[in-house]
Amino acid sequence: MQDNATEVTAAGIARLAGVGRAAVSNWRRRHADFPKPVGGTETSPSFALAEVEAWLRHQGKLAEVPLRERVWQQLAGHPEGPVTALTHAGSVLLLIHDRPTVWLEVSAGSDERLAAMLPGALEQVITPRFGEAARGRRPGQVNAGASVTTPPSVHTPSSVHRPSSVHTPASVHTPSTSDRPGDPSKTVNSALAVHVPSGPELLPSAPLLRGAAELAAEMGARQTFEFLLGRHLDANPRQYTLTPAELARLMADLAGPARTVLDPACGTGALLRAVPARPDQELYAQDSAADLAALTAFRLALHTPAAVRAADGDSLRADAHPALRADVVLCHPPFNERNWGHDELAYDPRWEYGFPARTESELAWVQHALARLRDGGTAVLLMPPAAASRRSGRRIRADLLRRGALRAVVALPVGAAPPYNIPLHVWVLRRPDKAPAQPEVLLADAGQFATEGRGGPDWQAVRDAVLDAWRAFDRAGTLAERPGLARSVPVIELLDDDVDFSPARHLPPPAAADGAEQLTDVRTRLGETLRLTTELTPPPARSAEPARWPLTTVGELARGGALVMRTGGNGGHTRVPVLTDHDVLAGTAPSGSLPESEDEAVLTEPGDVVVPVLGGGAVARVIDDATGGAALGRNLVLLRPDPTALDPWFLAGFLRGTANNRQASSYASTATRLDVRRLQLPRLPLDEQRRYGARFRALDEFERALRHASRLGEQLVRGMYDGLTDGTVTPD
Repeated sequence: MQDNATEVTAAGIARLAGVGRAAVSNWRRRHADFPKPVGGTETSPSFALAEVEAWLRHQGKLAEVPLRERVWQQLAGHPEGPVTALTHAGSVLLLIHDRPTVWLEVSAGSDERLAAMLPGALEQVITPRFGEAARGRRPGQVNAGASVTTPPSVHTPSSVHRPSSVHTPASVHTPSTSDRPGDPSKTVNSALAVHVPSGPELLPSAPLLRGAAELAAEMGARQTFEFLLGRHLDANPRQYTLTPAELARLMADLAGPARTVLDPACGTGALLRAVPARPDQELYAQDSAADLAALTAFRLALHTPAAVRAADGDSLRADAHPALRADVVLCHPPFNERNWGHDELAYDPRWEYGFPARTESELAWVQHALARLRDGGTAVLLMPPAAASRRSGRRIRADLLRRGALRAVVALPVGAAPPYNIPLHVWVLRRPDKAPAQPEVLLADAGQFATEGRGGPDWQAVRDAVLDAWRAFDRAGTLAERPGLARSVPVIELLDDDVDFSPARHLPPPAAADGAEQLTDVRTRLGETLRLTTELTPPPARSAEPARWPLTTVGELARGGALVMRTGGNGGHTRVPVLTDHDVLAGTAPSGSLPESEDEAVLTEPGDVVVPVLGGGAVARVIDDATGGAALGRNLVLLRPDPTALDPWFLAGFLRGTANNRQASSYASTATRLDVRRLQLPRLPLDEQRRYGARFRALDEFERALRHASRLGEQLVRGMYDGLTDGTVTPD
């Protein structure tokens, strides 16, 4: 009965059966016994998961629903929504992680018995981990008589990113009235993030909880929660702003080792997860979205033995940790938030450096972070670049400089974090314990490490350059100039009318000789590439009558064993380079990353053929030795031909035919999707395939040479413009 409460959309049915959505639409039209919709809308109906599963199995279209997919569909179609389902699953996975024998005892018997016994069992792990105040209270509910300080027994080990940290949009921050923040004697409108759900609340989740426990037996409790949370974040990309794992790691490394760490806008906890572990560590988290705060608490509890105090509530209006003096504060605050509490917080004691303007919400977060630090503690915040130069914030910026609170500003490459078209900044601040004798500020610009792909910058190069400059500056209080990369600037130099400490305004350009030498090298390589392009130009085409070959489809070849089909994953090990659909379309090296999970990534091998399924382009790429071993990204299909039956270049070449792609594509209002199974190619002997394959391979080499020449040409033109305008290149 409970399975019927779980609903699945047409897209979910397609994933269950491993087909395109068009196939599901055809089944609905052609099969009178196809399950009827039980919810949704006329244009986007939903169906009972149990009925769909039974129908697919009866039709022979599905031998058995994969466990991971079944659990995910139960979560996604939960009658109370996926977030409630995730919190219920998280509480049970924590029980399995901490007290597996208790779970075995309560899970025996009916769903009703499970729901009745589970609250008492959960209290055995939730109360010790999250404190007495968690008992019997829902996230966001205020305990009016509770102190703002979190009980020392609260434990919630750390693990999370927003993918890798996640932030809800600014509109999610729903403030509440409170007493003046910063006064530990006052009660604020914030609450511990986790509560023990009741039996009636848990009953609709019983099938999901049993499935999650079964999955945990295969993967482990932490990996199961990571998988489910990752799928939820991936399915709702517009609801969350993701902070890449590499950026969180860089921010944690800039802060250095710490015993107590606070993230006052934690999202799903990426920054806290990146903190290096230490004995007796305490991690404090707060987010105005109660559901995110609860998910963070469970995620961290499953990840690390560190004590984590997780609370919900707006940190500016309802600070849950007003008495905290942490070693480190890490924060990715919401940007450009006008409704941050300007009117209510005018006399707040946290504004030691000046009252922020209504348009300067980021400077309010900076001062909140400084107020929660011990003397000498470090705060690292991700900031929009405008915060370093807006006139409305210059007085606060000036006071941060004069008192020695601001220590460094690092400009990140474009594409480092959302919004991806803006080079965001990282600010490193320190709560002054004494005035520096010769105050200087480190300004660094890592913009040169941006890459062409959508997978973000060259993070290893960013880390090496930024951390090396910061550590040298932190030790000595000054840094010798590193042209184009880093410079320590005397504070007096920045205290002008603008108080603009954007790194690009103060860093010296690369040495002129180096710039001219690089342009000469680019010009030489362009000339060589153009000569190669001329040599690779195809010979004149000879006309012939249209061929009438017997045709087959990719789907038929897969069923016959001539090739294997695999689709890109939703997660994997973060250290594996990921081949994205953009890389395939642009012909570039693997540039992507996947959310961390214990999923087994699909790894490419030389000779594989990779096809993008979105966008409508006729593209197929043969994997070479340099690309082999990369993980397959989303929206890609991998075809692994049997070399005794299919030549990979022959396969890729015919898959690129425009007419072939057109007949295999389906169209929605805003996108084109390719059904790779419907792509056709002729039935030819292997020797004839290789003859065509050799010609297709030569065309591929010519295409890659053209692309390389285009990139070098753009680089040369931009370098000449820059050199002529900054005086490092003469017009003669």
